[in-house]
Amino acid sequence: MNVSEQGAREFGARHLVVPRVLVFLTSVNPTNGAHEVLLLKGAPTKRLWANKYNGLGGHVEPTEDVYTAAVREVWEEAGIEVRALSLRGVVTIDAGFDEFGRRPGILMFVFVGETTERTVWPSAEGTLAWVAVDALADYPLVDDLVELLPRALEGSFFFGHYSSQPDGTLRYAFRSSNVDSSAS
Repeated sequence: MNVSEQGAREFGARHLVVPRVLVFLTSVNPTNGAHEVLLLKGAPTKRLWANKYNGLGGHVEPTEDVYTAAVREVWEEAGIEVRALSLRGVVTIDAGFDEFGRRPGILMFVFVGETTERTVWPSAEGTLAWVAVDALADYPLVDDLVELLPRALEGSFFFGHYSSQPDGTLRYAFRSSNVDSSAS
């Protein structure tokens, strides 16, 4: 199929999306046996999510698929070479209208993986921390993680939609699916 046959130049009422990945690595703490997840506490100087905990991730480059982007982001942000990630969810995010009257959005692919590598390198993005899953409520998480993270860790595939509200906040809605994300 030719590039011109993709329909990407016919915007109309559709919105454009920026693809992103969000990755949660889990590990068992060798000292106390606690099940932990690697989170990044945003640097206080960050424009987005300053001093809040989030997973690893970022934008998908035009030359990569979403899996390759997820592996790259984990390497860039934590210095961990992941061997296997599972796609656990897809979230569409309506970011409202921009200054040109367009409706840009985000299409976020949520991955989970396990690792025995617990040594991480410093990140300009913030401070990496292994956080006990049963203590997540004690941490200032990025708002959507309160609902998204348990879904990602439980293992069943989910869909999410974040809709922009008149006050600038987002409303989160999730739906589980019987889709087997490990099928080829």
